[in-house]
Amino acid sequence: MRPNSPDPAAVPPHAVRVPAPGGGRLWAARGGTGSPVVLLHGAGMDSRLWDAVVPGLARRHDVIRYDARGLGHSTAPGKPFSDVEDLRAVLDHFGLRQAALVGLSMGGETALDFALTHPERVTALALVGASVSGHAWPESPELTAYAASRRERETAILAELELTIWAAMGRTAPGGELIETMVASNAERRVVSEQHCVVSVGRDAEPRLGDIAAPTLVVHGDRDHPEIAVIAGRLVADIPGARGETIPDADHYLPLRTPERLTELLLAHLP
Repeated sequence: MRPNSPDPAAVPPHAVRVPAPGGGRLWAARGGTGSPVVLLHGAGMDSRLWDAVVPGLARRHDVIRYDARGLGHSTAPGKPFSDVEDLRAVLDHFGLRQAALVGLSMGGETALDFALTHPERVTALALVGASVSGHAWPESPELTAYAASRRERETAILAELELTIWAAMGRTAPGGELIETMVASNAERRVVSEQHCVVSVGRDAEPRLGDIAAPTLVVHGDRDHPEIAVIAGRLVADIPGARGETIPDADHYLPLRTPERLTELLLAHLP
């Protein structure tokens, strides 16, 4: 960096509207200098999930984050779409032949599916509290109610269950107010988006984890839903060379609960 040049992490990222496959726009922001990293948030969230992580990453990386279809500032889908193809559209828009992918929950699932579909475009994976396509979730009253509220578009109940199940540390924990704001603003949008999201036939990453070639870091919080720890264990066991980390005092919204520790792990892992 030249003397007196601005710190790239302090420069506001450049926000753009990326054309989405089949119509609509994906809100995306880019900032920082270095090797490219794309951040993918979870269902019912938006790219604000990464607010506390981006400044640290941007000191060493070209950081791109975007709102998934229909969430945050991205336009609602009016026809079937693929989240894997949306990610490809973001990379293509920014002229990136390759990038590292950091995904939380649904974003981790998308990152995994993308790495299996386009392995030549992924330099590294960081899976944070990730889900994985093909995983059979156990039955429980809370998860049954959660699925029913999504299916029946009971958005007030959905928002309440999202906070109860996935943000169990509550509002007084770090990031609590922002988490509540994101959940409330995206509850209606997520059910519309999920109804249009198409999972292609044969998209089942769990039995194919051994095919992942990218260096992989698997992270989850010790206060997350217990099944996330089960999935994390499977990812570490089945992805060649994968390394696992459990972060204390973090639930599913880990990037807002313990951003400093997550940033430290990501900087050590990403190329």
